[in-house]
Amino acid sequence: MPIPLFLPHNIMIAFLRGQYAMKSPGSVIVDVNGLGYDVQISLNTYGAIADKADGMLFTYVHITENAQTIYGFWNLEEKEMFLNLISVSGVGASTARMMLSGMIPDQIQKAIVQGDVNVLCSIKGIGKKSAERLIVELKDKLSKQGLSWSTSGVIATTSENDAINALVSLGIGRTMAEQAVKKVIQNSPNIALQDLIKQALKNI
Repeated sequence: MPIPLFLPHNIMIAFLRGQYAMKSPGSVIVDVNGLGYDVQISLNTYGAIADKADGMLFTYVHITENAQTIYGFWNLEEKEMFLNLISVSGVGASTARMMLSGMIPDQIQKAIVQGDVNVLCSIKGIGKKSAERLIVELKDKLSKQGLSWSTSGVIATTSENDAINALVSLGIGRTMAEQAVKKVIQNSPNIALQDLIKQALKNI
């Protein structure tokens, strides 16, 4: 079991480099010299590290009164988008991770810059008011940024249970997750895991 992390509020961890001791679509335990860090990740980051035994994750430590949660990102572009999203009132870390599991950073940036409320609302947990707030607060900022995204790390295997567990780790109820995953599999029985989870998210 990983050792709990307790940090003073003024100390942050910029990145973690080590062995990926355990991986799932929603989290990874990074073994850094024998110390296991439980890191929450997006589906996009999972896709990038799924076939890797070790590596580096850029990190953000989210501190609340009751918990300290580490979020990991496989590149700086994803971390930058995460920080932009949580800077918006009403958008928490869990919602930002959900957004980065449903869309890549470039897609989120494009939707916000173009003011596409419908695209943003297609993400679980984002309603019309939240989408409009994201556009109002981030449109000018993101229009000046040029984010690039590499789609490496394609997942070749499919697993209904892995998809359900990934959705549950993102905060979806298990019954709802099971129904959404089964619906996707019925239409696309050979769909890859990463695509399966993304499509299921759209059906919730």
